[in-house]
Amino acid sequence: MAKTRATSGLDLHIERTGHRVRAGLETALREAIRDGRLQAGTQLPSTRALASDQGLARNTVSEAYDQLVAEGWLTARQGSGTFVADLDSVTPLRATSATAESLASIRFDLRPGQPDLTSFPRSAWLSATRSAMGAASDQQFGYGHLRGAQQLQNALAAYLGRARGVIAHPDQVIICNGFTSGLDLICDVLVHRGTTRFVIEALGHTLHHRLLARREMQIATIPVDGVGAVVSELPSADAVLLTPAHQHPLGGALHPARRRAVTTWANQEGAVIIEDDYDGEFRYDRKSVGALQSLAPDRVVYSGTASKSLVPGLRLGWLIPPNDMLEELIEAQRLTGRHASIVDQVALAHLIESGGYDRHIRRMRNIYRRRRDRLESILTERVPSARVRGVAAGLHAVVELPPGKTEDEVVATARERGLALTGLSETIAEAESPPPALVIGFGTPPSHSYTAALARLVAVLEHS
Repeated sequence: MAKTRATSGLDLHIERTGHRVRAGLETALREAIRDGRLQAGTQLPSTRALASDQGLARNTVSEAYDQLVAEGWLTARQGSGTFVADLDSVTPLRATSATAESLASIRFDLRPGQPDLTSFPRSAWLSATRSAMGAASDQQFGYGHLRGAQQLQNALAAYLGRARGVIAHPDQVIICNGFTSGLDLICDVLVHRGTTRFVIEALGHTLHHRLLARREMQIATIPVDGVGAVVSELPSADAVLLTPAHQHPLGGALHPARRRAVTTWANQEGAVIIEDDYDGEFRYDRKSVGALQSLAPDRVVYSGTASKSLVPGLRLGWLIPPNDMLEELIEAQRLTGRHASIVDQVALAHLIESGGYDRHIRRMRNIYRRRRDRLESILTERVPSARVRGVAAGLHAVVELPPGKTEDEVVATARERGLALTGLSETIAEAESPPPALVIGFGTPPSHSYTAALARLVAVLEHS
């Protein structure tokens, strides 16, 4: 066992074990990343320096680095060095339970909820940040307006009107820290107004259900099918949360007749519709589905984010409420003190105004379409009894399991093989019994590991 520190100015303490030199080095680095001693973004010593410090051949260190890059533990930046990858979404920093310990061995992640983080347009973002900072006034670096940076309000109002059909004046746009933060603000206002009855889709994001339950409101659910929420079953209520452009997780777009029906219901009830447009830009085999907000701007609170179009780490989202809710939401924003970074706001504004945002969306739409096609193709060929649906848009697909397989069995087997999966039952807000299925996030893995992740998925479905 060797205890060492690198000699290149980048100190690194690792403990190699076993007789296989390269395997011991790889294992030591994985363990250091798993338990948090090597955190995301940490630069590793050069291969020459670590080889000298460990008493190894340089090729041995280089091959170990290459293997860990291929597995997604490390990232290599040409001309800059080798860095620890961001694994927070896959690997806990500390293994504190049997479940956490098993997740620590995850190599591939096909869970839904985030885009390919390696696709973030770093160069375009840096350019936008430099341009925005050069043009920003000193006054913009103060506390700023509670609605957000005026430049971003202007850019978003124009972009959302053009790309999503949203009807909004720039002064109606409120910048927040993502959808969950925005939903929290909306709930503050609704509770203050006396709202007690809230409706959500029976299959959806369980975090949102927990957030609403914390408010001690009466929560009812409505079923969903291949064309969105079954709004004909809406009860009398004060508010409803919908994903009309791309139902999460089944993937259908809310049928035009249902769109008209839900706005009629809202007018009759005096209710508020909260529209979660979480990945509306990504569609493949259908025409773009515009925002529900355009049908009833006085009844719909439109919400969007940069979490899927760029990356969730920016913590940038936006709300466009009816005029009669605007000042209440601004006051709720004031009381929370949660405001998005002004630097990121003006950078996003410049990215949109320069056309860089549209170019990135078009490029990623093509990449994700190819990933979707690859998922369908390999499952049709290798596991034809696993039906794939909900893939006309978005970054995830629903895969119905072959007969005789259960979600728990498949998810557990996948975990043992280093693959993270999500069962459809994990998206159920209340007691429902859909067929056993997986929600596959085909947008999640980095490009270099997507093929391997699909191969692991096929192996699990064939043999579990």
